[in-house]
Amino acid sequence: MKETRQILCGGVPIGGGAPVSIQSMTNTKTENVRETVDQILRLEEAGCEIIRCAVPTMEAASALEKIRERISLPLVADIHFDYRLAVAAIEAGADKVRINPGNIGDDDKVLAVVEAAKKRSVPIRIGVNSGSLEKDLVEKYAGVTAEGLAESALRNIRRVEAMGFHDIVVSMKSSDVRLNYAAHQILREQVDYPFHIGITESGSVRSGTVKSAAGLGALLLGGIGDTLRVSLTGDPVNEIGAAKEILKACGCRAFGINLVSCPTCGRTKVDLAEIVDRIEKKTDGIDKDLTVAVMGCEVNGPGEAKEADCGLAFGKDRAAVFCRGEILETADTEKAIELLMDLIRTM
Repeated sequence: MKETRQILCGGVPIGGGAPVSIQSMTNTKTENVRETVDQILRLEEAGCEIIRCAVPTMEAASALEKIRERISLPLVADIHFDYRLAVAAIEAGADKVRINPGNIGDDDKVLAVVEAAKKRSVPIRIGVNSGSLEKDLVEKYAGVTAEGLAESALRNIRRVEAMGFHDIVVSMKSSDVRLNYAAHQILREQVDYPFHIGITESGSVRSGTVKSAAGLGALLLGGIGDTLRVSLTGDPVNEIGAAKEILKACGCRAFGINLVSCPTCGRTKVDLAEIVDRIEKKTDGIDKDLTVAVMGCEVNGPGEAKEADCGLAFGKDRAAVFCRGEILETADTEKAIELLMDLIRTM
C-alpha cells in the first residue's frame, strides 16, 4: 500500500495513514442556514466526519460563516466556475474548498484562490469529473477514458503546484465503476497526495449503494482512498450508513458489531431473517469491535463461523450459544438471544 502525505481538514487528518474519513454533502439550499445546520447535525449524529456544502452564489458563501459557528464538523465549500466564490468561502471560514481549476478560469483566477487558501492554511481538493472532462482530452483519447481523467487531474495538480501550493487532496470521479478504478490506478503512481474517492451519480439508495460498494471496495482493497463519500439520491443520511458498511467490509474501519448470518437453506428450521433483524436492532449502537454470527443450522454453526467472536447456531426452536468456536450452552430461541446479548456485553 502506497502511503500518501497528510493534510488537515479542520481537525480531521486525511491521508498519511489516518483512518479513512466519511464525508457527505448537504442537499439543502446553503443560503438557508437553519435547514442546512439541521441537516448537518443529523449527518453528524449518523457518523459523518466531514461535510460539504454547495456554494453557487455569494449569498451561499456568506452563509458559511453562520453555518460554521453552529456546527463542529469540518466544513468544505463546493465551488464551480467562479473563483470569487472560492475566495469568499475561504474568508467565511471554510475548512477546505473543492475546485476544478479547469473550469475556474485562467491562472490569475486560480492563483487568487490559492493565495486565499495559503493565507488561512486551507487545503484545496482538486476535483475532476468524467462528465466535465476538458474538450482537448476528449479529443486526444477519442472519448472519456481513464487515461484522460488521470491526465486532467495531473494537469490541474501541476498547475496548482506551480503556484507554490501543495496542501492538496485529489479526486477523480466517474459513474462508470471500471473507468473510475482504472483512472485511480494510473494516477496513484504519479502523485502522493491523499485521494478523496467516490462514484459520482451512483443512483438510488439500493442501486447506488451496490455500485459504490463495488467501486469503492475495489479501490480500498487496493490501498487507494483516504476519505470518501457515497453519493446517493435522497436523504444524505443514508450515505453514512452505506459508507460505514463499505469501510467495515473492507477492514478499513470498525463501527461497532459486525453481524454475519447465513443465507438459509432447506436445513433451516427457524425464521432466521426475523431473528437476525431482532439481533441487529439489539446490537445497534453497541460500540464494540466484535463479529457476531447468527447461523441457521449446525452446518453453518460454530464450524463455519468459528472465526466469529460469538454467535448462535439454530436447530428446531433451539440454539447453541458459542464463543470463538466453543459451544457454551443450548437454549430455546428467546433464552439463547438473551444469553448472546449478555455475552456481547461482557466481552
